[in-house]
Amino acid sequence: MAVKREKLAIAPVGTDLSKEDFRIRQLRARDMLRGDLGDEDLEKYVEERVLTTTLDKAVAWARSNALFPATFGLACCAIEMMSIVGARVDVARFGFEAFRASPRQADLLILSGRISIKMAPVIRRIYDQMLEPKWVIAMGACASSTGVFNNYALVSADKFMPVDVHVPGCPPRPEALMHGVLKLRSQIHSNPDEGWRNRYGGRGTEEYLPDVVAGDPTASHAVNVFSGSSKVSGA
Repeated sequence: MAVKREKLAIAPVGTDLSKEDFRIRQLRARDMLRGDLGDEDLEKYVEERVLTTTLDKAVAWARSNALFPATFGLACCAIEMMSIVGARVDVARFGFEAFRASPRQADLLILSGRISIKMAPVIRRIYDQMLEPKWVIAMGACASSTGVFNNYALVSADKFMPVDVHVPGCPPRPEALMHGVLKLRSQIHSNPDEGWRNRYGGRGTEEYLPDVVAGDPTASHAVNVFSGSSKVSGA
């Protein structure tokens, strides 16, 4: 939550003005209560003690620190999801430990495991019954891209519902899920973390560069950045 606060004056190095400074603050507080402070002194006094923000940022801060995950596990990743409430990771530090048994009391759905085609409608119904606003974390390779069980019986979560954060791994450690939860919290703050291409200057290393084929704006140019070979495919 963004706040604005004026920094207080710092005493010179080697001086002990704590008692004197405390006495000055007491006198200024007394003058403020009496109404003896001038306009400039009163404005400075208020700026040093009042935190200001917007209602939207305050609501986002409250939501991001009070998520209620649904008590819902799909497969082996659910064991790792259960571990985040233990003493080692201690998700309670961020206010996420209250797992709710009813989707009507939850606003976070963690897809922890592989998703079969028969299970997808059930998951979608649970998601539709959750509180608004709601968020989804696809935990593990199976929920993100069907993982090692890439066959006709499984489907990735992106195919039938919106996913806010993907946590890679098979299975991901509890620390990795905790990292994904913190990433989600940054998104709820409307201050998402910068992507790795911007952080490390990786712009221009994309595998697919659209609109680079002269005379064919609908074509895409697929470039293999490892071997240098390329091919042109129609849109």
